[in-house]
Amino acid sequence: MVRGGTFLVAAMVATALGATATPVWAQTTRIGSAEKMTFGDAAALVAQSCGADIEANCRGVNFDANRLRECLSRNTDVISAQCRSDYLRAFDAIQRRILARVGVANACTREIVKLCNGSTKETSKSIPCLTRAQGVSRNCTQAMDDAGYR
Repeated sequence: MVRGGTFLVAAMVATALGATATPVWAQTTRIGSAEKMTFGDAAALVAQSCGADIEANCRGVNFDANRLRECLSRNTDVISAQCRSDYLRAFDAIQRRILARVGVANACTREIVKLCNGSTKETSKSIPCLTRAQGVSRNCTQAMDDAGYR
């Protein structure tokens, strides 16, 4: 039952965090001292470290990222130390990844318009082009790496 419950929690957390098709077992990358996790990695970390705590303390909570974080924060005094450490790290990584994805439009404006004939209002439609295009600036390439697009 514990395995099934943990798998269920992992699936719900992955869905709530907007996990992409990136494999959960994919390694995180490190640039300098900053750790970068995929959405799937973050969901797997929360599910592994906090699955039992979520089942025990967050029953009935709608599993979106904000509500799950609020529930875990509210129950800090009763959740395990491992969960406390890992959920903060996972949600911080998710927030950094989201901010990096927003930053792609700013860093890649020229490339989106000139190289991909796209619009910065719909940056996500230009991502496949940006990853293949020649002549992409260093700043744009770094922004795409930080956002997890490359």
